[in-house]
Amino acid sequence: MQADRRGQSRAGAQARPTVTDHDPLLGRTLDGRYRITSRIARGGMAGVYEATDLRLDRTVAVKVMHSGMGGGGGGLGDDSAYVARFVREARAAARLSHPHVVSVYDQGEDGGSPYLVMELVPGHTLRDTITSQSPMAPRRALALLEPVLAALAAAHRAGLVHRDIKPENVLISDEGAIKVADFGLARAVTADTQHTSTGVLIGTVSYIAPEIVTEGRADARADVYSAGILLYELLTGRKPHEGETPIQVAYKHVHEDVAPPSRLVPALPPYVDALVARATARDPGLRPADAGVLLRQVQRVGSALAAGMRDDEELTADLALPARVTDDTTPERWDQPLDLHDDRTRAVSRPTRAPAPLRAPVAAPVAAPASARRRRGPLKVALAVLLVAAIAGAALWFGYLRYTSTPGVLGLTQAAAQSRLKAAGLDVEVGRPAYSDTVAAGRVLRTSPSPGDRVLDGGTVTVVLSKGVEQYQVPDLAGRTVDQAQDALLGIKMTYGKAVKRWSETVPAGQVIRTDPAAGATLRPGTSVDVWVSKGRRPIEVADWTGKSLDRARPALEGAGLTVETDSRYDDDVPEGRVISQSPDSGTLYKGDTVSLVVSRGPQLVEIPGGLRGMGVDAATGRLEDLGFKVETAKTDHYLGLGFVWSSDPDSGKKIPKGSTITLYLV
Repeated sequence: MQADRRGQSRAGAQARPTVTDHDPLLGRTLDGRYRITSRIARGGMAGVYEATDLRLDRTVAVKVMHSGMGGGGGGLGDDSAYVARFVREARAAARLSHPHVVSVYDQGEDGGSPYLVMELVPGHTLRDTITSQSPMAPRRALALLEPVLAALAAAHRAGLVHRDIKPENVLISDEGAIKVADFGLARAVTADTQHTSTGVLIGTVSYIAPEIVTEGRADARADVYSAGILLYELLTGRKPHEGETPIQVAYKHVHEDVAPPSRLVPALPPYVDALVARATARDPGLRPADAGVLLRQVQRVGSALAAGMRDDEELTADLALPARVTDDTTPERWDQPLDLHDDRTRAVSRPTRAPAPLRAPVAAPVAAPASARRRRGPLKVALAVLLVAAIAGAALWFGYLRYTSTPGVLGLTQAAAQSRLKAAGLDVEVGRPAYSDTVAAGRVLRTSPSPGDRVLDGGTVTVVLSKGVEQYQVPDLAGRTVDQAQDALLGIKMTYGKAVKRWSETVPAGQVIRTDPAAGATLRPGTSVDVWVSKGRRPIEVADWTGKSLDRARPALEGAGLTVETDSRYDDDVPEGRVISQSPDSGTLYKGDTVSLVVSRGPQLVEIPGGLRGMGVDAATGRLEDLGFKVETAKTDHYLGLGFVWSSDPDSGKKIPKGSTITLYLV
């Protein structure tokens, strides 16, 4: 059951009472074992309390049925048939072991009120999540519903029907584990007491299946219907059927189909509408046969949502209900309105059944005549007295003298427990060990018979040793596929959380990079583990840096993870330090790939040679042209027509770009 530090409603109960609210159970110890410490919640059917198990020294939740619940003026606890049924169903629920089911530890009766002892789950309920987060995205809604369906599927395989699936019975721990509460209790209440003598429907009418209303019967498909209503509420934030009274709501369950949730949330894909319609079909025969079938359908819808499919005609067709056929000759008609003011009306009037056939009265035994009794003599009386004494002696011998009490060995080591039990004349059998949150590994967790219970003198006591706290190490999933990771986590009773996709330079796409919590971390069953999944190498779009400065191009390319290689050459057109060419100059690369840049050194400079003065114009011109210069000639002011070089512009010894023009002045 749920323990909520905020004191909000739990398991259909009212808010936690104030300090001044008197509760006679507070401070009591039930059956000398469970000391009630505080009240968690109180509802119309039961109160839920936090208690200490004095025998095992652990904190538990105890649900105690109220007095005055049953018909005929007495409480359900006053009805011996109900109590027997309650015990039977509680034992069946206790055998249901599943990571998404609240464990039932014990059952008993104290002061005429039956009670259940259950696992205490610190956290909140799904009702709180719906209140704060709905309407929610369909993938989020299905993620919350899947653990509920997994729990119901396990119950249905075991032959158990919950009958009261609602947000208040879905508990979410502080670690995020989702557990379903109250297995067995709803069946015990509703098996033969679906309607009280005043016509009040027992159960949560907003989620109740039509066949429970009309016929008082329920199988696995009733839980499927309730789960479908729960999904509708997660998607829309509203219940599909509402009314001023519970009877009006129950009437709508019987007469009105659940509207498509897309009417309130238009963005929902058609296959989500089809899933809700299939689960909430008023005809049980049209629903999934059990929660396991619905779970597989939910997983198909979840896969379509994960793939981003706006519509999937095949999936929608698979989930869609067949066209409705109306037959006015149907024996049971529901087209007449209820008389809501008739005190004789039950939750919904069911069709009139033929009266049970009359049976002949059974004849009472005829007493012997008084005269015959008087003829019995003293001898017969004496024999009768002896016979009674013999029977009493045998009963004393077989009932008490051959029995002894089971010694208390809880918490002892196996050797110490065996020694104590053998000293009491008892044989010891070691049963299969079990996990325990409170008893250290290797110590005695429980015995059968329990300590203090009667056991035949010389009989056998089965000792169950603790395996310690059930916990597992997160496996190293690096390099595995997502499917392999899911299988590995389910194999150690952990919950596959969410897939976080990340780029990786070393892990191929689709394989696991790491987990959170990390590999090697020790976790409790049901803990959610997130998985980081590789999207492969991050692509890098290459920009063209031609004509731009190398001082800008290199940091940008290397910052993106690329390797830059450079070469340089003279270029008369591209300024020094700028990129002449790039390879590749576009496209997609990956970290570590190489980009080659050719960088300009500017134009090539050539030194004007000396010794030109006094050279003939032809010789000087030839020498300069050989060096790549262009040559022009001009006359000096004192030109004599000799054809010799007097000077040059630029002068000898200067460096100028190759291809530049040099002027020779002649005399």
